[in-house]
Amino acid sequence: MSAKPRVEAYARTLSESTVNSVRSASAQKTRSRVSMLHQVFADPDAARTRAAEIKGYVLDNLGTLLESFEREATKNGVQFHWATDAAEARSIIAEIVQKAAKPGATIVKAKSMATEEIHLNDALIRLGYDVVETDLGEYVVQIDHDTPSHIVTPIIHKNRKQIAQSFEREGLGPYTEVPEELAMQARVRLRNAFRSASIGISGVNYAIADTGRIVLVENEGNNRLSTTAPRVHIALMGIEKVLPSESDLPLFLRLLAGSATGQHVTTYSHFIAGPRLPDQLDGPEEVHVVMLDNGRSKAVNGPYRDILKCIRCGACLNVCPVYRQASGHAYDHVYSGPLGAVLAPVLEGVDKLGDLAKASTLCGACEEVCPVQIPIPHMLLMLRDEAFRAGVIKEPIPWSAYAFAGTNPTVWKAGLTVLPMASVAPHPMKWGWSEFRENPTRIGRNFRKWWGSREK
Repeated sequence: MSAKPRVEAYARTLSESTVNSVRSASAQKTRSRVSMLHQVFADPDAARTRAAEIKGYVLDNLGTLLESFEREATKNGVQFHWATDAAEARSIIAEIVQKAAKPGATIVKAKSMATEEIHLNDALIRLGYDVVETDLGEYVVQIDHDTPSHIVTPIIHKNRKQIAQSFEREGLGPYTEVPEELAMQARVRLRNAFRSASIGISGVNYAIADTGRIVLVENEGNNRLSTTAPRVHIALMGIEKVLPSESDLPLFLRLLAGSATGQHVTTYSHFIAGPRLPDQLDGPEEVHVVMLDNGRSKAVNGPYRDILKCIRCGACLNVCPVYRQASGHAYDHVYSGPLGAVLAPVLEGVDKLGDLAKASTLCGACEEVCPVQIPIPHMLLMLRDEAFRAGVIKEPIPWSAYAFAGTNPTVWKAGLTVLPMASVAPHPMKWGWSEFRENPTRIGRNFRKWWGSREK
């Protein structure tokens, strides 16, 4: 490992403008979340508790619910595929794509963190397909050869000037920093992609076990065009995205919109049952659902199972002081912030990403804002312990010395004797602290002397 943890090391490379972009956008979303949830729910905490109970039921009965979802979706004409890991998911999707269109064909993609998780774009591009991200933020990420920095707002780390420069470079139109004009420039380019696309790929926000329908939510309309204009629609979903019944949806749709973007409800909510029927004028001829495991089954039976309750609202990222300072790229994974600090090592392995558990102040804000009450701080502590025992996290020598002294009374008493010198003598434990803070000074009497002199 490097001298400094990866998140801290990356944060030190960021420009002030990038940090300001991330911090201001995150803070604004956190503020709007509070007011909106109180407008939507008479008791937001009761709503969160109910949502947590439903997601707990899902994890307890995941196999049964997935079987029900597959059975009902198949009745609706959906073609089902099961992928054990990322490689198998890429292979399945590649096979569907190659049967449906020749290399060179256009594939339009709605925003999907699951496709980012399996690195789908690169795989399809290598096969010769023209893959176009149609979410505005994801499109900017794509043309800049960048990666998303947030699970809801992919370009939270960019400002209007940077986006305007990218659009001008790509020939989308003249330089402008007016948001509406930038959106129209992208719209013209993306509309052509929708018209020519043979295949559309999306994620899944919710899959309903009792009806077999998948639900997508968005604000731009690109999901609708990506899933209805092309002849073939492929939806990739993590197996934890299932819900028992459509009666659960109102609660989750409002919690997601309020927690993610401070809205009553997202602009568009799409309910997709299957391919178009003979009497329907539009819609895809084929709908494929690819169920992605990629470590989730193992997680369901492990100590970090609650992280699979996540509905991908991004509220924990927005409120996290570490994320605000470091941005999503610091985590070196598609899932960042408090969510990523747990989910990334759970999916990829503690030996590879266990150090992310240190990217937290353990302030508890992430759990306070989580719409499904995931105990993220508790899991971070467990991951830290596991990573330390595996040798992935190595505590600095000064803390090891502190632990030794704290468990040896004689050494501890000797240390207290020389403690007054600590404020003036240089030592390693002060260096990191004093970089951003003033060193503490002793106030008041010596406790041991007072205790020894008091009347018995």
